[in-house]
Amino acid sequence: MPESKQEIGLYIDHARKMLEVAAHNIADGFYGSAINRAYYAIFYAANALLVTRGVARGKHSGVIAAFREQFVKPGLIEAEYSRVYGRVMDNRHVSDYEIELGVEAEVAGADLRDARRFVERAESLLRDEGWL
Repeated sequence: MPESKQEIGLYIDHARKMLEVAAHNIADGFYGSAINRAYYAIFYAANALLVTRGVARGKHSGVIAAFREQFVKPGLIEAEYSRVYGRVMDNRHVSDYEIELGVEAEVAGADLRDARRFVERAESLLRDEGWL
């Protein structure tokens, strides 16, 4: 368990750093980069949660699927966070791979706000379960 707690702490610290970077990206007008960092904040927070269940996934699609199976389906995390994860993941795909579409400041700002909420919700559950 101590190693798991350390890994969880590292994931959460990294998620928090991604939120900071995303905020700086928005301030500097780098909206696509902000969405990417907001997504990774969610991704790292989800991985922190999965460590508590002994689950590791190598692909992004596997992480979101395991998050939904382990936390949303049993009602430990509200379905709203599953939708947030999926939407920000989709926005990241657009900003990273469909660059001709461009990214608006409003989308980046909304993704950052939702990523903050996701990380805070993950931290809350981790504290409630004694992992943080």
